[in-house]
Amino acid sequence: MTTSTRGTAKIPAVLVLEDGRTFRGRAYGAVGETFGEAVFSTGMTGYQETLTDPSYHRQVVVMTAPHIGNTGVNDEDPESARIWVAGYVVRDPARIPSNWRSVRSLDDELRAQGVVGISGIDTRALTRHLRERGAMRVGIFSGNALPDEGTMLAEVRQAPEMKGADLSAQVATEETYVVPAIGTKKFTVAAVDLGIKGMTPHRMAERGIEVHVLPASATAEDVYAVNPDGVFFSNGPGDPATADHAVSVMQAVLARRTPLFGICFGNQILGRALGFGTYKLKYGHRGINQPVQDRTTGKVEITAHNHGFAVDAPLDTVSDTPYGRAEVSHVCLNDNVVEGLQLLDQPAFSVQYHPEAAAGPHDAAYLFDRFVSLMEGQRA
Repeated sequence: MTTSTRGTAKIPAVLVLEDGRTFRGRAYGAVGETFGEAVFSTGMTGYQETLTDPSYHRQVVVMTAPHIGNTGVNDEDPESARIWVAGYVVRDPARIPSNWRSVRSLDDELRAQGVVGISGIDTRALTRHLRERGAMRVGIFSGNALPDEGTMLAEVRQAPEMKGADLSAQVATEETYVVPAIGTKKFTVAAVDLGIKGMTPHRMAERGIEVHVLPASATAEDVYAVNPDGVFFSNGPGDPATADHAVSVMQAVLARRTPLFGICFGNQILGRALGFGTYKLKYGHRGINQPVQDRTTGKVEITAHNHGFAVDAPLDTVSDTPYGRAEVSHVCLNDNVVEGLQLLDQPAFSVQYHPEAAAGPHDAAYLFDRFVSLMEGQRA
């Protein structure tokens, strides 16, 4: 991946999908070439949080909202220390950002971090193509000396696929760090970082939880060394079928009946720990407008998602597992994909979406309170 100087708006760029479909536009951000899995995000706001979400590692994100960059970039909203997307695709980038917190343009930020993008293409047509054909490998090429389409397509087809990718260790912290409780400390939580977003420990800290964020390589001994009242498994990128280490750590937590909460990748890890399989979705769920029903209350929530894999668990029956009875607690109303699991005989649950979503919606924020209730019940 290479970068360029200012003034990329007139530099030609080409997006090439692995099935051979091609879109021509203009360079946006850095100039060069990049490869990843083409996915689309349906959020109309929150592009800065999307870009910095570690779950998007090795993915080229297509924004379905036509106008991106209006509010520029600030230093308060990133979910991590860097942009993680492999590439960025927009239709109409804002010419001038306008927001009281903006300190630079999105174009400048992409360029500074070496993120190759493309603008000026029909993102609705590209999104429809991905909905029909499924997420697939893609390349973005920009510059005044572009290769021929045959060469670009061959390079795209040589790129690694997302299925079978083990990526958590590439995005997780290397050293344990602590996010202190806000106000009076009530609980200690060990959070296994599989690609955690900054807002997640903050949401727990707001509830009086001191969060010890541990590397993805943490063992069960590392988890219990902090004497946790609860254990959390975060979101993250890659194929859950590769996450054998995280599964074994979670099984150790379940064996000790410690209150447990997982989100996104953590939901898939719980599914595997209980003996369920996982599978790759055709194009996944991404964006901030996905309807999910909490079956424990009947409530329908609008939720934020970023996942390309799902748990294969029976929707309408209680399953016997090595750790007690389990059931599907949440389901997507668009396609009946499993969006949450809970154990009925011990304090453990998970959801496939993001209750911490900084850009909203906040319908599911109560799940952190549910985690607190589990820890209160265990302490009592």
